[in-house]
Amino acid sequence: MKKIPNEILEIVKKLHENSYEAFLVGGCVRDYLRSVKPKDWDITTNAKPAEIQKIFPASFYENEYGTVGVKTRAEDDSIAVVEVTPYRIEEKYSDKRHPDSVEFAKNISDDLKRRDFTINAIAYDPENEKIIDEFEGETDLKKKIIRAVGVPEERFKEDALRMMRAVRFAAELDFKIEAKTEAAIKKNSGALKLISKERIRDEFIKILKSERPAFGIEILRKLGLLNEFLPEFLEGYEVEQNLHHIYTVWEHNLKALEYAVKEGWPLDVRMAAFLHDVGKPRSKRGEGKYSTFYGHDAIGAKMASQILSRLKFPKEFIEKVVKLIRYHLFYYNVDEVTESSVRRLISKIGPEDMEDLIRVRICDRIGSGVPKAEPYKLRHFRFMVEKLERDPISVGMLKIRGDEVMKICKIEPGPRVGWILSVLLDEVLDDPKKNDKQLLESRVLELSKISDKELAALAKKGQEKKLALESEEIEVIKKKHYVK
Repeated sequence: MKKIPNEILEIVKKLHENSYEAFLVGGCVRDYLRSVKPKDWDITTNAKPAEIQKIFPASFYENEYGTVGVKTRAEDDSIAVVEVTPYRIEEKYSDKRHPDSVEFAKNISDDLKRRDFTINAIAYDPENEKIIDEFEGETDLKKKIIRAVGVPEERFKEDALRMMRAVRFAAELDFKIEAKTEAAIKKNSGALKLISKERIRDEFIKILKSERPAFGIEILRKLGLLNEFLPEFLEGYEVEQNLHHIYTVWEHNLKALEYAVKEGWPLDVRMAAFLHDVGKPRSKRGEGKYSTFYGHDAIGAKMASQILSRLKFPKEFIEKVVKLIRYHLFYYNVDEVTESSVRRLISKIGPEDMEDLIRVRICDRIGSGVPKAEPYKLRHFRFMVEKLERDPISVGMLKIRGDEVMKICKIEPGPRVGWILSVLLDEVLDDPKKNDKQLLESRVLELSKISDKELAALAKKGQEKKLALESEEIEVIKKKHYVK
């Protein structure tokens, strides 16, 4: 079992010294009993907010639930501020989201009764090593079960978001939802419509960030919750694909998501992998192994924009995910695609997002049932992208331009301008410190006095060095990506 931080023990101790009860409660107890480091620590007590603040002057109280934020000055962000909340009873939930009123309770039992699931309704007094578990939460932890406290329907009628939380905990912890709890979710799934899109989005993000998001999404489908906030994704359920795929559209999208999770890729890539083929059902023409899905990338990008906007995702996040979906089918055959076409793709996507575009393409491949994530042509594409994105060895690297050379030398456009720039580049490649504007201007004056023949010879030498270095750099990038 992991050690409880001294800062937490000190808060509990001070409450006890002032004749108040104090218990760790909620997710921190659940994780502590599982020997997992809690993301944060919550303490509940029979002290009222004013009494808590009297004991802990370095605190703040800015909410309607009685929660006092106690500052610990700890370097660890998870315990820099610890929430200390009085025992409370929540009255009727008229809007299915928030309690109509909050009253402080006199004992820990009343406080635990209002909590969502048994695994979150365990209280622990670390100073006296006392556990209060009136709903068999420890047993459910051992059995890996998500079970509502008391009557499941009542818990979900109080706050419909708890149905999403049940699925999220199942995905995060790899637990199963208990039968009665599951039945109550199914029956009340329509109540999710009453929940703000922002709250649904936040729970959905946590599911996507879990280790088993595909498992969680499958539960959302079975229990009718997915239909309440993401019905478009359901359109792919049991939709067969063509001879290039062994999975249905639904299975394919989930397997693409699973690979993004396996690789530890960020949320925007996971979301793009999850939704990359959401447009296939609407674009499908024909049946069987020769069916087609022309334009599903454009259709899917538009659908993704609508979905993510509806769920109130940030504009920048939406734009990136939509872009990755729109261009995930980029065409690339080693002997057919030119550098100019790759440059155009880089221009559309942006150099900073090219790697994530490739990642979505890899997820698409794995989701199709192919064994190899990155075949030769995709490695060659990576090579081309890196080659074109890097700073080329050219006179453009110099801190002096051709028009400035003409002005200093008092000459018209012609070969001498190019020769001088080539000589300057040669010298800067030998010593990068020479790429200084004043030094270059002085050197231009010196070179302006040299004859055409001598200047051309120096320039030729510089050009040969440039080509050799360019070739060396390209070979290094080729070896990096294992291409010829």
